[in-house]
Amino acid sequence: MTIIDTHAHLYSEEFQVDIDLVMDRAQKAGVSKMYLPAIDSSETESMMALEQKYPGVCIAMMGLHPCYVKENVALELEHVRSWLEKRDFVAIGEIGLDFYWDKTFTHQQYEAFDIQMQWALELNRPIVIHTRNAMQETINRVKPFAQKGLKGIFHCFSGSTESANQIIDLGFLLGIGGVITYKNAGLPEVLENVSLEHMVLETDAPYLTPVPFRGKRNESSYLSFIITKLAEVKGISEEEVARITTLNAEMIFQHPIFATR
Repeated sequence: MTIIDTHAHLYSEEFQVDIDLVMDRAQKAGVSKMYLPAIDSSETESMMALEQKYPGVCIAMMGLHPCYVKENVALELEHVRSWLEKRDFVAIGEIGLDFYWDKTFTHQQYEAFDIQMQWALELNRPIVIHTRNAMQETINRVKPFAQKGLKGIFHCFSGSTESANQIIDLGFLLGIGGVITYKNAGLPEVLENVSLEHMVLETDAPYLTPVPFRGKRNESSYLSFIITKLAEVKGISEEEVARITTLNAEMIFQHPIFATR
């Protein structure tokens, strides 16, 4: 069974001590690729180092996370742009809107999101979206870009059936992670009526660890628990969940430069 983790921060400090063991467990669990979303300039070096250490397995994205849109947003966007001009990336991410912690830089979040979506259009790359306490605002912001051909993933989807349908209508995929295993999350009921053709798998490691390890550090090998729950929800085999979601991930991230990886 081959699976893909479309969203994992494996370069973060939580993995510094035992990253080789984490990678070994992931590959033994059938995880063939792990896509690394960018955060801000402070994490770029460690992200690139991990990609270099595991070529073709760990694959970096580039972007500015909305929670790191601060006073220095212009410099951070310049950092992103310089890397996009320096080399190719499979996606622009993670980008989006987050109004959960702080709304001080709401205007700047919208601007940074728009700018990076425009770059993705120009580079013909998908985007990976972070949205928290801003689902409808994010969907509305994406819509005009989607109408121009932009594609991507709504990472860590945990919204309503209405939100899922709107995202699918945009031509975007739903990133399904550990939240599906949480009691009272409501996500299984939403996904019962959503075709697997619109989903990809993710961990968001080290965050959002699935049951039975909730509260501990997440890692890519734990995709197996997400697959088990999703198979139960959809009433199909785990192998079929793995096959379809892996195909979806390969299609959204496809690009000739990375085709041999």
